[in-house]
Amino acid sequence: MDVLVIGGTGIISTGITEQLVDADHDVTLYNRGKTDVAVPSKVELVRGDREALDQFELDMEALAPTAVVDMRCFTPAEARSAIRAFPEVERYVFCSTVAAYDHPVDSYPITETAERKRAGENYGEAKAECERIFDRAHEETGFPVVTLRPGHTYGEGGNRGGLCYSLGWEQTAFIDRLRRGLPIVVHDSGTSLWASCHRDDVAAAFVAALDNGETGEHYQVATETSHAWDNYLRRAARAIDAPEPELVHVPTEFIAAALPDQSELLTRDLKYSLAYDSSKAREALGFQPEISWADGFRRTVSWLDEQDEIDPAESSHDDELIVAWEQALETGLSAFIE
Repeated sequence: MDVLVIGGTGIISTGITEQLVDADHDVTLYNRGKTDVAVPSKVELVRGDREALDQFELDMEALAPTAVVDMRCFTPAEARSAIRAFPEVERYVFCSTVAAYDHPVDSYPITETAERKRAGENYGEAKAECERIFDRAHEETGFPVVTLRPGHTYGEGGNRGGLCYSLGWEQTAFIDRLRRGLPIVVHDSGTSLWASCHRDDVAAAFVAALDNGETGEHYQVATETSHAWDNYLRRAARAIDAPEPELVHVPTEFIAAALPDQSELLTRDLKYSLAYDSSKAREALGFQPEISWADGFRRTVSWLDEQDEIDPAESSHDDELIVAWEQALETGLSAFIE
């Protein structure tokens, strides 16, 4: 199959590209060429800007792919442009996100029928509106969209391996803190659930969607294995032979007030328990995550070491935040204790 991957250099799309080549597809990547990522020699590279919509549509007309995996559609305008750009495509796989769900959800585990966010400017809101645009196009014209909603995906590649913790997205200083036995901030009680899936497992679902995904359908590709945040970090420490971590619990509201510039992920997703039902993707796409959090974290940290991308412990705000929270707690309690 002649497959065009829009993007192709991020965490998930790097895995998709490799697996498409292994499956003997003819693969073309369309991106700006600003990310230094090695791709298989068989892959054709076409340079272009996904956000320059008029030129993008002209480029797509010239390429005329059989199928598209779009990893770079983030806005409603880009979704409408994609519909114009691919009038003859046989399959269009759209990368959405579980961030499109409105939180808190009505029930757990989360399924594809959970309420989506209203249209808006942030990442999840924009993706939810893109989904609705593609849904209408499928209903009205038969546009052959298959929507995949990955959960948190990490792995060897992309920006900082896609790792996160309570103080931010694509953060690596917490790895150095784990190794050195330094205290690490965990939001709230450390008991909310979080689910991370390795990019190789998620990428396999995208490749399968080209043949087996039903057009007009949405598939959640998120691991069903969730960990309480305390256990998530303890498993991470054991995976890299670090000491048992010292975890300091700080309320989400305090973290967000102290560090507003790096708390979007925390307030949007991390503070909620996230547990998923991926049975629909299992049945249709053969989605069956095989890489455990411990194994995947070990592999990702090894890759980050090779790239020299693990920030020093002191570059994080854990120590300052812990001191501030302990002082606030002492001050607050003094009003009740004589």
